[in-house]
Amino acid sequence: MSRVSFNRKRAKLKQLLGIRARLALLAVILVAPLMLERARSLEDARAKQIAAAAAEFSSLAKHSADTEREVISSVETVLKSAAYIRASVGGIGKSCDMLRASLPTNLPWIRNILIVGGDGRVQCSTSNTAVGADMSDRAYYKKARETRDFVFSDFLLGRQSHVPMVMAAYPVAALNSENDAMVLASVNLDWMSKVMSNLGRRPGVSAVLVDSNGTVVAAPSNPAQLVGKSLDEVPLLSAIAEPALTSNEDEGSLSFTAADGSKRAISFARIAGTGARLIVSNDEDQATAAIDRDIRTAYLQLGFVSLFVLLGALIAAEKLIVQPIQILAGTAKRFGHGDWSARATRDHLPSEFVPLARAFNAMAAKLSQRERELLATNDRLTVIASIDMLSGLANRRGFQSRLDFEWMKAQQYGCELSLLMIDVDHFKLYNDTYGHREGDACLTKLGETLAAIATETMGFAGRYGGEEFCLLLPNATADRAREVGELVRASVQDLELPHRTSLHQCVTVSVGVACTTPSDSQDPGELIEAADAALYAAKHRGRNTVVEHGFGRPSGGNGIAIAS
Repeated sequence: MSRVSFNRKRAKLKQLLGIRARLALLAVILVAPLMLERARSLEDARAKQIAAAAAEFSSLAKHSADTEREVISSVETVLKSAAYIRASVGGIGKSCDMLRASLPTNLPWIRNILIVGGDGRVQCSTSNTAVGADMSDRAYYKKARETRDFVFSDFLLGRQSHVPMVMAAYPVAALNSENDAMVLASVNLDWMSKVMSNLGRRPGVSAVLVDSNGTVVAAPSNPAQLVGKSLDEVPLLSAIAEPALTSNEDEGSLSFTAADGSKRAISFARIAGTGARLIVSNDEDQATAAIDRDIRTAYLQLGFVSLFVLLGALIAAEKLIVQPIQILAGTAKRFGHGDWSARATRDHLPSEFVPLARAFNAMAAKLSQRERELLATNDRLTVIASIDMLSGLANRRGFQSRLDFEWMKAQQYGCELSLLMIDVDHFKLYNDTYGHREGDACLTKLGETLAAIATETMGFAGRYGGEEFCLLLPNATADRAREVGELVRASVQDLELPHRTSLHQCVTVSVGVACTTPSDSQDPGELIEAADAALYAAKHRGRNTVVEHGFGRPSGGNGIAIAS
């Protein structure tokens, strides 16, 4: 009974001496000695100026750090999506086609995406010059293979292009332990400098993004002069190079006197998931220069009292505020790094922090569940968005995206572009005779056949809709397109899929061929219309045949004529 009474008194005492009472007591200790009106008014004015400058400074730095995190997060998401495609599809040819079909066009900071085999050589790439390159000696490649996790490299110079960049890597083994492939992406450092542009326009503020070795990888002002330099070579930041790079904290701040004699405040923040740090420097003298002269005189009189008060405030703040916040921040950091089981303990927290701990724990439980659901949903949507599940080829959306890309590329380099439209002959009769299940099986086999031909001919195959397929042939002449069209027709007939309502007693296809050199006067839709017209002509010529679209070539350019 006595112990119960003791615990109740202890709880009441803890509530009485909560954080509000402790802060009130601390305010009395701070205010009581500062009775001189001039010193107090100057201190208040200075505090307001510093607070306003610090708030703006902190907001700018946080916004830039968050933006850099979003850029890296978007790269990680793209690599995970590509790794999922590589792990789920299996064959390198098909996965490469799917990678090219699903390559996002709204992420200009990604220069190139590569799939690297277990031997360290590039199997396919959105830039053909990288195919066959050996990546096995790259440090980031080794680290990603060891950790089986996303890795963001330090500053690099491309071995072939000599362009400054950083590389990101994600192992397919993280999704499928039996697959030793690796997905890589090169990141455009110019874009990483652009997202920091809000810091470059502020007078007295300088900022850089450095890797784990202290090399500048992005800067909002003069990136051409700063990117690739060591932090020791940047005049305004060289004094804090070692503390900022060797600190074990994810975030921190310090002050120092620059070479030009100005007092500067430094804030640095680690970019989550990488060894990079955003370092921002601000000239404190610009915010407090006017009032500092008056404060020096007042503080000469109050020096001893101020020292005593500051010492007491530091000790009280450490025990009453900083330590509880550090406990909660540490728990939040663990949760942010992926430890979904992290929960805030309430044993050593003041009573005012207990509701916050409870709210955090409830939020953590909900976020853990939602994160798992979101990851599963995103994986499904990535596949559904551009892949036809029945044939395994790109769907119409994925094909249209690839056609637009190849059209622009062919127009840029003056190359020819060919398109084959392929339709299964009498497919409605096939469904009526054998049933829709056999019809789906037939389309699946045709998809496999077209995928193999696309890999062999460096083309891109897709299901255009229903029983209609398409095969895009970049840099292929009309003669070459006809040869591939005949190869498609013969390969399908050689499958010998029974079709007793057909004249040939097996499944056959009709192929329409169109070829052109893209120009400003044309658009990709005209190439599709030409191939459709040729396919229509093939149907009227008895099916199981290949017909090429007729081209008119007026003076001064290329054109697509209407098929006769």
